[in-house]
Amino acid sequence: MSPATELNPYAGFLGDARPHDVLEMTAITIARLIRNSDAEQLTRAPAPGKWSIRDILCHLADTEITFAFRLRQTLSEAHHVIQPFDQDSWARPYGTLDAHDALDAFAAIRRWNLLFIRAAGTAAESKPVLHPERGEMTFRTIIETMGGHDINHLRQIENLV
Repeated sequence: MSPATELNPYAGFLGDARPHDVLEMTAITIARLIRNSDAEQLTRAPAPGKWSIRDILCHLADTEITFAFRLRQTLSEAHHVIQPFDQDSWARPYGTLDAHDALDAFAAIRRWNLLFIRAAGTAAESKPVLHPERGEMTFRTIIETMGGHDINHLRQIENLV
């Protein structure tokens, strides 16, 4: 595993893609992918213990909230330490939620995060932050993580559609 991959396990998903471009297009791409999907297709898990499209969309909405907080804490605090979370615990209520509501929430929070990232500018990219499981990161690393995380889940959704 390369040092970049250890710091950001989602870096490998980005390849040559620019993270900002990925962030801009993810909600649009998902909406296009699921536009003809019915409720059964959105809620069908590919295997026991695996997430359905709805579950992935709920997870994306949840992680976008988390990224929103991380981005803002990184810029507003000196030596901020990121709080990890248990995605499986957060996923418990997903079975009661709607895929389209999750996509709407994700798209709205993503738009707000993109406005924040643009307002912060490139000077903010080197601002350090500590992830207790991954070590020293930067504001830019969080953005790259978001992009790689998007690509990972976009591929899953593509395979499930």
